[in-house]
Amino acid sequence: MLQSLFGPFLAGLLVALLAGVVLLPILRRLKARQVISADAPKSHQSKGGTPTMGGAIIIVGGIIPALIYPLPSGAQQQLVAVVLCTLAFGAIGFLDDWLIIRRGRNLGLRAREKLAGQFVAAIAFAAWYYFAAPRAPGAPETHDVSRVLLAVYHVLLLVGLSNAVNLTDGLDGLAAGVSLPVWVSLGFMGAFPVVAAGGAAVAGSWDASHSADDTRLVAFCAAFAGATLGYLWYNAHPAQVFMGDTGSLAIGGGMAAAAILLNLEWIVLIAALVHLVEAASVTLQVISFKTTGRRIFKMSPLHHHFELCEWPETRIVARFAISSALCAVLALMFHFRG
Repeated sequence: MLQSLFGPFLAGLLVALLAGVVLLPILRRLKARQVISADAPKSHQSKGGTPTMGGAIIIVGGIIPALIYPLPSGAQQQLVAVVLCTLAFGAIGFLDDWLIIRRGRNLGLRAREKLAGQFVAAIAFAAWYYFAAPRAPGAPETHDVSRVLLAVYHVLLLVGLSNAVNLTDGLDGLAAGVSLPVWVSLGFMGAFPVVAAGGAAVAGSWDASHSADDTRLVAFCAAFAGATLGYLWYNAHPAQVFMGDTGSLAIGGGMAAAAILLNLEWIVLIAALVHLVEAASVTLQVISFKTTGRRIFKMSPLHHHFELCEWPETRIVARFAISSALCAVLALMFHFRG
């Protein structure tokens, strides 16, 4: 059922390209300009004034095709859940971006306020999945301890991946270029799941056993892949627009939610490894500085370290995107290892 991949992908690409044409002038009129942090590398100061909140291009380009693209009829409960989760995380990011724009300084939501909002959205999604989501035959009952631990992991994955994408968003085309292979790999793994055959796990193929929800989740991932590519048209160096927290939190939250509903919540850690390494570099930097007074990196997240090593911005973005593509291929290899 390649139609569920390529159709939404092309639709997401086209909608995002059109959304950029419409939204860029609006963002300029609203004076939704990027405020550069004083802690950022000096080379970033020239980026000040570039329109931000461009993540709306990805959100519109990803959600609209997933909702309206003609696919086999059936239940849409999981699609609605993943869309609402994406919008919830995007709304938190939008509020943060808007406060920064209104104040004219890099002072949006406080870190604890943003984190609290992310946990509320993640817990709401995990609670729905735990209590109300359709159960596959033979799945553990809701009182099973393993399901409780899995629900905790799902909350951490949602919050962690949304922040990881947010931390990756620091160079022209970086967050989108790293995210694109993750969306593509999730779409392919969802479309061609591993099924049991004769007691062994083998690569499956699309057939009538797939639920309508699965089909639409695959379309969701494919549409977001296309929308991310469309956004890169405007975000490639030198960027015409930045995604802001509006886009980065929505991408991370939607990516994690889709992985959970496609039963790919563990293998997504491989596909999204570059995002997670970016987040880990910040954590390690903070721990090292607070415990030893020394910094592991010249600056964190990791892409800033390479900037201070005098790597050109375009080289960093290209190599991070290539690394993400390799991680996506590795995730596919693990998925189809049978």
